[in-house]
Amino acid sequence: MMLRAFAAVALLMLAACGGGQNMVADDAALAQARYVSGGPSSITLFTVVNTRSGAGAHSALLVNGSETVLFDPAGSFKLRFMPERGDVLYGASPMRMNAYKDYHARETHFVRTQTMFVSPAVAEQLLVAVKSNGAVSKAHCANSISRILGRVQGFEHIGTTYWPLQLEEAFGKNAYVSRAVITDATVDKSHGVIFIDEDDTAALAAAGLAP
Repeated sequence: MMLRAFAAVALLMLAACGGGQNMVADDAALAQARYVSGGPSSITLFTVVNTRSGAGAHSALLVNGSETVLFDPAGSFKLRFMPERGDVLYGASPMRMNAYKDYHARETHFVRTQTMFVSPAVAEQLLVAVKSNGAVSKAHCANSISRILGRVQGFEHIGTTYWPLQLEEAFGKNAYVSRAVITDATVDKSHGVIFIDEDDTAALAAAGLAP
């Protein structure tokens, strides 16, 4: 089921590894949305898993360097507060990332995260790589992330794969990876985004969103 969501001027549409659209926000929108965490450089791999089958449904990579962005290849998460260019969502603050987690953690899926600290140089290399990669075709989420990571020092052991669980396993072989599991019952829902069925025209009209 496709979903939209609203909170002030927020908009989401739900799916796992959809993609194929090359969203191109202008430079002013990217600059305005820019988020700098102020913390140590790090990266976080998101793996969305089907609750019933255990199969990997989607992969995404959060890069926290001179700014924090979410590389969501072939993803369908759309939030007006997070302008997008070439499958990179800008302004990836903790609150907005809580919305992203809640978007994917539902009855049918849960989310596993793997976070590790990296050097500022590695973070910047990854920022450049994800920003220059461009939009990714449907079902190529893990493929694009594994290909990018495999070119970075310290991640050469990650072979190119199309499978989110294989990417997760390879990423987890790095030392000092911290892990978390987010379910529909445990996800932080205080982000202020409300999900509504895109076929509910009355709810869309009430939210000020075109059906």
